[in-house]
Amino acid sequence: MYPFTFTKVSDTREALDAGRRGGRYIAGGTTLVDLMRETVERPETLVDISDLPLREITATERGGLRIGALVRMAEAAAHTKVRTTYPVVSQALELSASAQLRNMATIGGNIMQRTRCTYFRDVTATCNKREPGSGCAAREGYNRTHAILGTSDACVATHPSDAAVAFAALEATVNLLGPDGQRSLPFADFLLRPGSTPDREQALRRGELITSVEIPAHPRPLLSGYLKVRDRQSYEFALTSAAVALHIRGGVIREAKIATGGVGTVPWRLPAVEQHLVGERPSARLWARAAERAADGARPLAHNRFKIALLKRTVERQLRTVGGTK
Repeated sequence: MYPFTFTKVSDTREALDAGRRGGRYIAGGTTLVDLMRETVERPETLVDISDLPLREITATERGGLRIGALVRMAEAAAHTKVRTTYPVVSQALELSASAQLRNMATIGGNIMQRTRCTYFRDVTATCNKREPGSGCAAREGYNRTHAILGTSDACVATHPSDAAVAFAALEATVNLLGPDGQRSLPFADFLLRPGSTPDREQALRRGELITSVEIPAHPRPLLSGYLKVRDRQSYEFALTSAAVALHIRGGVIREAKIATGGVGTVPWRLPAVEQHLVGERPSARLWARAAERAADGARPLAHNRFKIALLKRTVERQLRTVGGTK
C-alpha cells in the first residue's frame, strides 16, 4: 500500500473543501481499501465522511423514498418502509456480499463500487479502466463472468452492484452536493457505459458528494422482487440477475419496470421487455415471450455465450415469481 493522508470531517462544507482539493471520500471502505491494498487505487488523501448527517431513510413529499448515502446496506434492507414499499430493493441488498460487509458498506459506496473484473484488479494485466490506452486483457482472456451488453472495444467489465440494478429498474435519482451546489441525476445517467473512456465510471464532477438515492412514487399496487443467479449461494457476484416491478390493475399490466445485472457494463434496463408486457394479462406464455427479448443487442465473448440463455431464463423466472402464472 502506498502512503496517503487521512482526514476526518464533521460537516459537508469540510468534506467538499477536501474533495475539491482532490481528496477521495470514504465511509465503510469495503471497496476502496481493498483496491488500495492491491495498489489498483493510489489516492493521496482519504476523506472520512462517516460522521456526516446522511443516515436517514425518509418518505418524500410525492410519495417516494429517499435513502441517505451513509445508510448501511443492512439498515436499508431491514427498514420497514423499504421492505414493504420496495421489496426489490430490500431483496437486492440482502443478496449482496456477506452479512459483515452489509453491516459496514453504505448505499452511496455500493453504487460507487468498481468492477470485480480480475484483470482490472491484477496490476500486471492490461486494463483500459485502470490505465487508459493499455488494452483490455479480458477480451481475449478468460471472460466467463464478463458483460454481454453495453460493451465496447475498450472494456467488457460488468458493474457488480445488486442494489444498483433495483435502483435502475425503479428509475431512481442520485442526489449530489458539490462545490457548485446541489444537483440530481437520473440513475440511468449516473453510471456511465465504457465507450472509449472506461476509466470514467460515474458522471460526477470534481469534489461532488452523493447525499442520497431517491426512489420516485410508483402506481399502486406495485409487485416487485429481485432474483440473483450465481455460482454459489453465499458471497458471490451475479452471473445474471433481474429486478422486476409490475403494476397490475384489473388483471392487466399497466406498468412494467425491469433491469438486469451481471450481464451489462452498467445495470441494464430492458425497455423491449417492458413494452411487450404493458397492456397484457399475466400468463406463463406472456412471460416466456417477453423474456425472449431480454438479450437483444448482446455481444457475447468466447466464454460467456451461455449468459444469453441464462439471462432469458432469469427474467422469465422472475416475471413468473412477481406477476404470477395464471
